[in-house]
Amino acid sequence: MPFFQSPPELGNTYLGDDVLRRYLRNTFPAEALARIEPELSDLGELSGGELYRESLATYRDEPRLDQWNAWGHRVDHIEITPLWKKAQRITAEKGIVATAYEKKSGALSRVHQFALVYLVEPSWHVYSCPLAMTDGAAKTLLVTKNQKLIERALPRLTSRDAATAWTSGQWMTERTGGSDVAISETVARPVPGEDGVFTLHGTKWFSSATTSQMALTLGRPEGNPPGGSGLALFYVEVRNPDGTMNGIGVNRLKDKLGTRMVPTAELTLDGARAIPVIGLKDGIKNITPMLTITRTWNAVCAVAGMRRGLALAKDYARRRVAFGAPLADKALHVDTLAAIEAEYQGAMLIAFRAVELLGKEEAGELDEHEAALLRLLTPIVKLVTGKQAVAVASECLEAFGGAGYIEDTGLPRMLRDAQVLPIWEGTTNVLSLDLLRVLAKGGSLEPLVREVRACVEGADVSLKDAAEAAVRATEHAGAWLMKTLESGGPTGVEAGARRLALTLGRALELALLVREATRSKRFGDDAKPAAAARRFWRNGVDLVQDAALDADAKTLLG
Repeated sequence: MPFFQSPPELGNTYLGDDVLRRYLRNTFPAEALARIEPELSDLGELSGGELYRESLATYRDEPRLDQWNAWGHRVDHIEITPLWKKAQRITAEKGIVATAYEKKSGALSRVHQFALVYLVEPSWHVYSCPLAMTDGAAKTLLVTKNQKLIERALPRLTSRDAATAWTSGQWMTERTGGSDVAISETVARPVPGEDGVFTLHGTKWFSSATTSQMALTLGRPEGNPPGGSGLALFYVEVRNPDGTMNGIGVNRLKDKLGTRMVPTAELTLDGARAIPVIGLKDGIKNITPMLTITRTWNAVCAVAGMRRGLALAKDYARRRVAFGAPLADKALHVDTLAAIEAEYQGAMLIAFRAVELLGKEEAGELDEHEAALLRLLTPIVKLVTGKQAVAVASECLEAFGGAGYIEDTGLPRMLRDAQVLPIWEGTTNVLSLDLLRVLAKGGSLEPLVREVRACVEGADVSLKDAAEAAVRATEHAGAWLMKTLESGGPTGVEAGARRLALTLGRALELALLVREATRSKRFGDDAKPAAAARRFWRNGVDLVQDAALDADAKTLLG
């Protein structure tokens, strides 16, 4: 009989995920967890079964743009894939966005919501993209307190009825640049005789989820000064009541490395009717709530992708026999998977720590220390998990050997899709600079140092070295920051900003692993998080370099 390798399988992605289940047990009151566990299990069954099989079978599917109909009319219709259409229904029925706003789990409603996201994200071809922006739009409208827009859009953005549910886009990136949105070229002109209505004119170079019913976008009202303060935040509905486009032309769909199922488009705004969300200035500041939400989604989706790659790699290691034994019995293979398992577990805990703080903020339960910690963590969590996701995806593909390079296994897509995570919503460097801006506005590293110390308090003696390494790394980062400000000024700090941010992120990940082991001990299942903490520590935590490296960098690139 010829040999055929059996492929990896998933099963129920909730029941099979001891890391998530341990975290939820340690975080939720028992009665609250018992209430939500059935829906987590149901979604885990759907994600690891029907949706996973369909995502494999449709790996070639991509959206299609039809700009004209048969009779010469410009229609700009984007046909999404069948899996995305199914995801639209599942999103509403399972309350993937709604759960956060229904607040049935109180301050833990965000943890409840993002546990759902984490379970289903890897199985529906990045439908998380429009959902992240939908969630962000809902949060932004609530924060800005525009009651008219809240009444118009919020019930649709948070609906559990697939027939009435909306998604939202976020249109910021223009030809002038991505992260530097202050140089936006979009002009907003008041409509004569219609108070509070503007038309937008410009090009949005990169707009994801273009099939959404609405978007939040930036534009500069005529006469406003240049720079970020002169931009305003606008609400736009994509189509008119008769179904025609609202002064919006879809120039093309972007031909991307990954996330190819996401209908990312280049748009021309030529008279798109829009309503200011809050005032006619400070648009960048006013869209910040959306960025906080989308960066949190980015981190949780990064963790979900890491978990998926590892789940498949570990199942495959039990099935694949090489040199006389399963890969799962080969010491080097086990050592390799253990290293990336530790990275995933640390990333998972830091992402959900940010989610916890977000939920407490929305419930009005955040104290001053936690509020400062959340401001620090928002850029750090997104940047550190994004980098980890790419590295873990690459290692997971390699764990399959040649099969990891073959498209119809569904494996290469994991790496291509992961690469967007350190790019979208701010690259690693941009987020490192965001961290410096938080610190420059009167912030300090004290809340993070305090968090690390609290996490490692009461740690088992077997974790003493790991716990001390986490504290040392944060203290070293703080000392470097002060010393470099004195000796090298802002330029020296900027040159080391990435190493600073990654060190702080990794130190907190390690501390959270220690904490997870400590709080699991009373249940008698602390062995795995403790092993993850020790392995993560050995992977390396402190990336800060005391020596000034900016001169060498200039020499190397000169």
